[in-house]
Amino acid sequence: MPDTADLTLYLAAPRGFCAGVDRAIKIVEMAIEKWGAPVFVRHEIVHNKFVVDALRAKGAVFVEELDECPPDRPVIFSAHGVPKSVPEAARAREMIYVDATCPLVSKVHIEAERHFEAGLQLVMIGHAGHPETVGTMGQLPPGEVLLVETEADVATLAPRDESRLAFITQTTLSVDDTAGIVAALQARFPAIIGPHKEDICYATTNRQAAVKAMAPEIDALLVIGAPNSSNSRRLVEVGQKAGCAYAQLVQRATDIDWRALQGARAIGITAGASAPEVLVNEVLDAFACRYNVTVKQVQTATENVEFKVPRVFREASA
Repeated sequence: MPDTADLTLYLAAPRGFCAGVDRAIKIVEMAIEKWGAPVFVRHEIVHNKFVVDALRAKGAVFVEELDECPPDRPVIFSAHGVPKSVPEAARAREMIYVDATCPLVSKVHIEAERHFEAGLQLVMIGHAGHPETVGTMGQLPPGEVLLVETEADVATLAPRDESRLAFITQTTLSVDDTAGIVAALQARFPAIIGPHKEDICYATTNRQAAVKAMAPEIDALLVIGAPNSSNSRRLVEVGQKAGCAYAQLVQRATDIDWRALQGARAIGITAGASAPEVLVNEVLDAFACRYNVTVKQVQTATENVEFKVPRVFREASA
């Protein structure tokens, strides 16, 4: 017997796809159109199973490393970015390759190079093993980028020269946690140079701000996203820190723990930057089947960012 209790759903805006994710997916689709299937993709193009499965059905083949790709088929590099050694290896094998790295991640790569050329050693705030961190650290020779994940890590850093340092960050981190690590870096290394403009991307910042805005109104928060999606996991943490007693990451509606939500009368819903809107609608429909739902949008920003696809596709369409 369905529960027909009243429930208010607070829907975060902005949520879901960002411009970098949108562009990366488009690149895979355009590559299949231009060169036919199969097109190989090194690493998941974005961290979302639904998106990856949909592209696989169209003819994309996902691999972890370049040597799993045949040399006569095109390969796409994921939105998270890759170490410099990857395109070098593709060129050595005379492969057709397209780089789908998010332009905001590329901006951090360029920044790292600029500091390196100026003779500075880099400190990267990021998560060890995350593809974006691996890609960014791989822009420079070994030892030129030191990784810190927490404020505690700052105390154990052993740079070459404390007066010749700069820091960069992964683009999908928690704004508040990163601020604490930056403060620790600046306290220990007063001469450290920061980015001209914050590295954490607009989409990460905006999605976290929307969660903070709805937190006082809700009993529980659902974040639609993949377990390996950094920005989605940060949204859960932001919700918890903002006072949500229950904050859960769900890949789709079938993952919702309905028992845990019993008694809740106001639930917040958001989606990580690699989660498509179709999954948000699926979750809304699942609630509508069980409750008398009122949906309230919590809008904290308007996004109109758009990134061009690489020239190889623009020429074709021209």
